[in-house]
Amino acid sequence: MQNGTLLAAVDLGSNSFRLEIGRLDHGRIHRIEYLKETVRQGNGLDADRNLSQDAMQRGWDCLARFGERLAGFGKEQVRAVATQTLREAVNREDFIKRGQQLLGFPVDVIAGREEARLIYQGVAHLLPQSDERRLVIDIGGRSTEMVLGRGLEARTLESYRVGSVAWSMRYFPEGQFSARAFEVAEIAAKAVLDEAMGTYRPDAWDTAYGASGTIGAVSEILAVAGWPADVVTREGLDWLLDRLIKAQSADRLKLDGIKEDRRAVIGGGVSVLRAVFSLLDIEQMHAAQGALRHGVLYDLVDREEELTDVRATSVQRLAHNFSTDTVQSARLSKVALHLFKLASAGMPEAQVQRAQRKLGWAAQLHEVGSQVSHNYYHKHGAYILDNADAPGFAVHEMHHLSLLVLGHRGKLRKLEADFEDRGFVQQLLCLRLAVILCHARRDPDLKGLQLNWEAEPGRRFWLSCRPGWAEAFPQSAWLLQEEVLAWQKTPWTLQVSTS
Repeated sequence: MQNGTLLAAVDLGSNSFRLEIGRLDHGRIHRIEYLKETVRQGNGLDADRNLSQDAMQRGWDCLARFGERLAGFGKEQVRAVATQTLREAVNREDFIKRGQQLLGFPVDVIAGREEARLIYQGVAHLLPQSDERRLVIDIGGRSTEMVLGRGLEARTLESYRVGSVAWSMRYFPEGQFSARAFEVAEIAAKAVLDEAMGTYRPDAWDTAYGASGTIGAVSEILAVAGWPADVVTREGLDWLLDRLIKAQSADRLKLDGIKEDRRAVIGGGVSVLRAVFSLLDIEQMHAAQGALRHGVLYDLVDREEELTDVRATSVQRLAHNFSTDTVQSARLSKVALHLFKLASAGMPEAQVQRAQRKLGWAAQLHEVGSQVSHNYYHKHGAYILDNADAPGFAVHEMHHLSLLVLGHRGKLRKLEADFEDRGFVQQLLCLRLAVILCHARRDPDLKGLQLNWEAEPGRRFWLSCRPGWAEAFPQSAWLLQEEVLAWQKTPWTLQVSTS
């Protein structure tokens, strides 16, 4: 990306939606504008984990306003990420479909550990570079992320389903405060976070940092009351707890420094924060300037460069962990990318490169399920990818790869994919053709091979080979004719000429 490029991150949190706009300047991103709206989507999940219509409407209204501000931004300049509430929501696709239309950009639901990685990136990029071992905590509305890292590298990540909105709803209904309610809420938070004690113990880090909502709000309240700025201490938490209990309710709370949007969730946030301090034996925690949205901005820059795209490292790690045949995967990737390029006439070069990168990852991982069983290994591989924690990837990106892996062989009519998406169809076809051409696990003869497509009227791909190719490679020619039959069950047609 060039210096001066405007970038935007949209964070769809459980309590607030945020929009951060920055300008890239020699590797740093300087804030241009920051918008925040208290949406409280986390309050809108019912017992069956469905978002209420009111909660969805609040979110849509906010995204429409953000969308107006982002008019004129290119797709590569904006990324919107959704966290725990939309991870949980059964009807999230209903919200996302409409939300994307209003925002004008895709919304990526990210896994908990990916959220933790991006939080760390946001915190680390806004701290002075040093060798200190960092513990980064982010108490959100419905989840809490913990990270151990050094410099810009996040080394240990976890996400726990405990947060300020969820705990306020469960243990402080109607905003009522009591000593007993705080005691029960803190015990319940410790029960969820207990497994963190062994990993995030005090000797594993030098400095503790707190990111975003709860910790920022508590540090502001304490600073106004005369405590050290940008620091939360055990003594400060004890003082704040005493003030909350004496107030007896959120409505009656008279506390300088507390913002109105934080009042309804302060009880849950404080109880979770006290549990974290107690379990991890923290004496003080520094309020970090960076947060999830800043990590998303810096990740936007990295994703545009293949050498810095953390997703490539995740693919390599998965391939290694499941002992794939790297020679065959590399061969398959080379052929699939060559075919994709042939069929990409008229597509913007940047779009071709992004699609090729994802196609290459699918080729690297197409046999990842073989470690489970050779029978139906494509199905095992798809399951692995749909359920793997892969840093850098959003949930829908992993599902995209899983569909390519599932569909790289076998019948197409049972593949639950969007065959109206020409980009996906082209990736799938090129991967399947590459599997056929590389079936003997040796480099295929591609001389004279051509792949073209037409959108109208019949949405047709056609593959042509040089004269004599079919006689030289009869097994490949037969497999290609079988592939023609497979595509007859889809809205697309494949035509093969081998003479």
